[in-house]
Amino acid sequence: MKYIWQDKKRPFLGLPISFTKYSLTEERFFVEKGFLNKKEDEVRLYRIMDVSLTRTMGQRLFGVGTIHCCSADKSMGDFDIVSIKNPREVKELISQQVEKERMAKRVSNREYMVHNDNDYDELDDEYEDERD
Repeated sequence: MKYIWQDKKRPFLGLPISFTKYSLTEERFFVEKGFLNKKEDEVRLYRIMDVSLTRTMGQRLFGVGTIHCCSADKSMGDFDIVSIKNPREVKELISQQVEKERMAKRVSNREYMVHNDNDYDELDDEYEDERD
């Protein structure tokens, strides 16, 4: 398995003194946790719906950041890639790989946008009219 990107969680002063390791391949994202007992989770990239970056003041001082991924994966759900180096570049890399996989698998996002609660009321009224 060829990794495109790997890093460790850097919780203290930007140093990789953690037992959490992140890895990215062309099709999957892995989170490995633990020292003696290890747990590895994975999410297929086409299941990631949204990616965002957060950097606290402390993280900015040490050149790290946290990427939040909204996922449709049942076991992992939404998850964070915590305190990693070059977070902006990694976020962009993940976004590009997600889009590439979604195109390859022909998967699309179905988003429904509603501006206010009145839109729901109008839809309910139309549905009731059709039933009568």
